[in-house]
Amino acid sequence: MAHVVVLGAGLGGTLQAYELKETLEAGDKITVISNKPYFQFTPSNPWAGVGWRKKDEITVDLAPVMARRGIEFICDGAKRLHPDHNKIELDSGREVAYDYLVIATGPELAFDEIEGFGPDRYTHSVCSIEHAAESGDKWEAFCANPGPIVVGAAQGASCFGPAYEYALTIDTDLRKRKIRHKVPMTFVTSEPYIGHLGLGGVGDTKGMLESLLRDRDINWITNAKVDRFDDGMAHVTEVNEDGAEKKKHELPFKYSMLLPAFRGIPAVRGIEGLVNPRGFILTDEYQRNPKYPNIFAIGVCIAIAPPVATPVPTGVPKTGFMIESMVTATAHNLPAVIKGGAPFEQPTWNALCLADFGDRGAAFLAMPQNPPRNVAWASKGRWVHWAKLAFEWYFMRKVRTGISEPFYEKFIMKTLKITKLQR
Repeated sequence: MAHVVVLGAGLGGTLQAYELKETLEAGDKITVISNKPYFQFTPSNPWAGVGWRKKDEITVDLAPVMARRGIEFICDGAKRLHPDHNKIELDSGREVAYDYLVIATGPELAFDEIEGFGPDRYTHSVCSIEHAAESGDKWEAFCANPGPIVVGAAQGASCFGPAYEYALTIDTDLRKRKIRHKVPMTFVTSEPYIGHLGLGGVGDTKGMLESLLRDRDINWITNAKVDRFDDGMAHVTEVNEDGAEKKKHELPFKYSMLLPAFRGIPAVRGIEGLVNPRGFILTDEYQRNPKYPNIFAIGVCIAIAPPVATPVPTGVPKTGFMIESMVTATAHNLPAVIKGGAPFEQPTWNALCLADFGDRGAAFLAMPQNPPRNVAWASKGRWVHWAKLAFEWYFMRKVRTGISEPFYEKFIMKTLKITKLQR
């Protein structure tokens, strides 16, 4: 009997446990460790950031679901991973031994790398449901006494979609309240151009997102490095394509939300051969760590080099469907390794994204996510708004039922030729 531990219970970790339950032998044991008792549907956080969702609407209590699937669930934080001894030291002092480990922790939010940054200082966040719920609570007070807004993504950020979603959702909400004319908005991003998304763009995301911002009277600054935040003031340096300083900006705000850079969690940082200097897990094409062959990693916590260097550092996003492809590959590779074989499945890293703006939205399909691609498509319209609502309901249902990929989902994706595995 093999004991497989999944560290983390976000989108990747939760689905990984469900899929491993289907692919491992009946006698193998699965344990999920998470510092939160619930799964949170992170794509809905921009809605929570304006009060359109409450925490209990986009979270699922995991212990009962895991118990029904025969999966042990431990709600405890990871203090330190000891890969040479095959054990995890937890915040409570407990130690959990494993035969095989799948790391799916997500990132640590590096707010401390910029002075005055983050929900404990002068800006808001939608990176977690806790942050988004707090931002939503404070949104009402802002709307009662509105003023300038600064939204965007700081240097080193790798998840740009939610920044655009939040900016445009804010715009929609302000228009519904009929106070948009009182709120100057500036979008600040480390991207070299609007719609770059850390990916060099997908289809015509540059033209499409520039048009959306222009139509909604949202100014923007690209190639932007945030120097610091004061109370009510963002200090930003705009650079040229060679990285040289172009212009200093002082942007007053009464409300601000910028996405931070990510880094690996403290429990794994500094472990030679396991992580890169930022603490992201090193993996091969099979999601397996080269130094520790009994460790796999999936999701935002893995190391992916940017396809092209940018004047201001940008990371590579790990989008939902891309993560699901990592999950499925690992669910096939790990049983093969347990049986003494070699991993054989490679994830496609295809990306299918829906970005909602409150009344309409934008969608893109990149196959694979990083260029060069076989498919690069982008579109916008009201249909995206309704598709995102349907996807929220559907994904939450999957988590509650403990099924990662129902047969009809497999059929639909196969029909559309959007695959998770390189076969």
